[in-house]
Amino acid sequence: MWQYHLIKLISKLVCLLPYRAILWIGRGVGRLYYKLLKKQVNRAIEQIKERLGYTQAQAEELAYSMCKNLGMTLMEVLYIPNLNKDNIRDFVTIENPEYIEQALAMKRGVVALAAHTDNWEWQGAALALYGYPLTSMVKPQPNPVHTKLLTEYREMTGIETFLSGTNDIIAAARAMKKGKLVGFIADQDGDVGGIFVKFFGKMASTPAGPAFFANKFKAPILPLFIVRNPDGVGHRIVSKPPFFYENTGDEQADMLRVTEQMVKVTEEIIAEHKDNWIWFMRRWNTPYKG
Repeated sequence: MWQYHLIKLISKLVCLLPYRAILWIGRGVGRLYYKLLKKQVNRAIEQIKERLGYTQAQAEELAYSMCKNLGMTLMEVLYIPNLNKDNIRDFVTIENPEYIEQALAMKRGVVALAAHTDNWEWQGAALALYGYPLTSMVKPQPNPVHTKLLTEYREMTGIETFLSGTNDIIAAARAMKKGKLVGFIADQDGDVGGIFVKFFGKMASTPAGPAFFANKFKAPILPLFIVRNPDGVGHRIVSKPPFFYENTGDEQADMLRVTEQMVKVTEEIIAEHKDNWIWFMRRWNTPYKG
């Protein structure tokens, strides 16, 4: 567990610094990402060219900006212990919070649709510190030390976490029954069990979990995406109007339709803030066979 204690020590040191200082360091870390993580950067560049129609130079510029954002995000994750209910509004604002209130007022649970935009860890932290009852379905990290640390930091801010693919899905269902927000980051490859819909013009397997929960609990789907402010300092959570799973009796068509709607709203926010998304993700990894 030496890695865990080393990261905790680094986090404590980061928390001693002013916020703008960690952003400055983070941009430097991002520049190193761009130079050293060539495999991921090259994958990002190729996917940007394919999906956005960018030239090589344009794709490299976007990938470079993405890496700087990732560097700042890393430093901000280490800074999470400094976040609290008194200062969170200095770092993160919420647009249209009435949509969150509207969805929670239905008391059916809320499928909170999120993506790997900007600092998604701060999105969860901010929602919890603002006082919203948030639970989150998360995938275990390849390194168990990272899973342990992230779970600790999430729970530190008041987020209840469940690891996807485990029996914790039952606990997530209980959270829905209690009328809580259940967060789903659904912009990753959904593997062979996913639902294929077009994402930036190419068929991509999409996780079926959000659609399943929305149908099971007749719950609203609430798009919530975090984006970095134009000057790089602080964030805002973009809240969009909730929508519903429409049950026509044709489950396959209904699941496809609502998944298309979720992917569309996710694609729109990424298109507006292109360097906030992780373009090297293997989003289109599962082959589409028609």
